[in-house]
Amino acid sequence: MTPRISRRTATALGLTAVAGMGLAACVPGEGSENTAAGSGSSGGEGGAGKWSTGSLTIDWATYNPLSLVIRDQQLIETALGDSVTVEWVQSAGSNKANEFLRSGSADIASTAGSAALLARANNSPIKVIGIYSQPEWAALVVGKDSDITGPADLAGRAVAATPGTDPYFFLVQTLAEAGLSIDDVELQPLQHADGRSALEGGSVE
Repeated sequence: MTPRISRRTATALGLTAVAGMGLAACVPGEGSENTAAGSGSSGGEGGAGKWSTGSLTIDWATYNPLSLVIRDQQLIETALGDSVTVEWVQSAGSNKANEFLRSGSADIASTAGSAALLARANNSPIKVIGIYSQPEWAALVVGKDSDITGPADLAGRAVAATPGTDPYFFLVQTLAEAGLSIDDVELQPLQHADGRSALEGGSVE
């Protein structure tokens, strides 16, 4: 059974997290046969697609700094009160957040807009319940001693990016503007934190 956000919970979240995070939630149907029951799913008592308001599983991520603040200050727990148990799970990227939603491991997850669009295009039963717009967060980063001065210099170089996330789509777009494609670089499909380690270690440029 896939969870559905109740009006009470959505309202409470709206006072705390939704204003600052791009949030998505699983919804019933929409061409998907996903019936995984997450920790926020109800049993047979509420019927298919009913979400138990007794618990809520939501993700946090280092790539989403606001989620760290919300989790640290327990804003959602305060808004929902003692009647709802809130469980936090860490996601390493938007692709992982969408996997949590597909599998039922999370009721609500934060994901980049392009990643949510791709998930919807692949028939994932998710629904956007909150959008936060702001300037582009993604950037192409090189080491301080790198000889790379622009996107065109990436041809033939090893680049770390997580497919299905905004940094990956940003990379594809930037390469296209330089007359290159993703096939012109050596893509290392690493999660964000692993990509940083690889850059610092010199295994990607």
